Amino acid sequence: MYFSRLIVTLPKITSMRMVDNDRWAVLYCPKNGFANPKKRWEKVEKALNDNEISFDYIQSEASGSVERLVKMMINNGYKTIVIVGGDSALNDATNCLMQLSREERDTIALAVIPNGMMNDFAHFWNIDDDDIESTVKWIKERRIRKIDVGCVRYVNSDNERCRRYFLNCVNIGLVADIMDIRRRTRSFFGSRTLSFLFSFLLLTFRRLEYKMLLKVNDDEIDRNVMTVCIGNAPGYGMTPNAVPYNGLLDVSVVYNPVMTKLFEGIYLFVKGKFLNHRSVHPYRTREVTIYKAERAKVGIDGRLLNTPKGEFTVNVELEALNFIIP
Repeated sequence: MYFSRLIVTLPKITSMRMVDNDRWAVLYCPKNGFANPKKRWEKVEKALNDNEISFDYIQSEASGSVERLVKMMINNGYKTIVIVGGDSALNDATNCLMQLSREERDTIALAVIPNGMMNDFAHFWNIDDDDIESTVKWIKERRIRKIDVGCVRYVNSDNERCRRYFLNCVNIGLVADIMDIRRRTRSFFGSRTLSFLFSFLLLTFRRLEYKMLLKVNDDEIDRNVMTVCIGNAPGYGMTPNAVPYNGLLDVSVVYNPVMTKLFEGIYLFVKGKFLNHRSVHPYRTREVTIYKAERAKVGIDGRLLNTPKGEFTVNVELEALNFIIP
């Protein structure tokens, strides 16, 4: 008989395992703005029970609770952590796991059942939002891929040295604005394309370029830039050739924010041909240094990052996490 139970907070025990290695820890993150999260969870729970999965689960109270709950799962000894959520929840789980030593991380595998406003990292692996049954079956097969993780190193407003990790991308400039609005409007439109277009239209009367100074490989870019995307994965369409297992970051730098060219760029973005636009300048690198990005917002995996104070760098950590893939 397999059943679910709520995980309780237990003190960290390092000398013995507290749960079986085969038992999953499942963190359910309800979609913001949706009225019936219970119904979605019932579908997930049924798929887990139908596949005879031994699991414990807990529901996050808010977006800020994910890291705390994942840390609790790690301390309780779980070796398979399944996030039922979107890119932001995966980002929080990744940042929690990256606080561990590599030896500790190598004993834990992360998986996702898509349930967010934005599920682009799941979509990269062709994970279907609605086919929960198939997703649970392949998680059960435990096919692990070592994946790279991007890292932003910066100093915050309190002069503290900080790190923030990402699976998808870092956006600097206009698209960070768009992604922020897109997150807040997706629940109204239901469609990622419509929410993106609406977000873009809201920003057409705002600043479309930012004075930036950055270095990519041997190229120093010192000019007005509309947006920069640094992708460990396809970057919401802006770094479509990036993959999280080659040890490199893809970078798209977009110049010349002329309105007619912007609409052409939106069309190519929707069609998945963003790099074909003449204003997009692509690079591939291990590290990017941003010396200056005046008044530009910075987004990380679709969520705004408190704007770094002064210079910051973005690089990649090779084969940093165990991720369960189809």
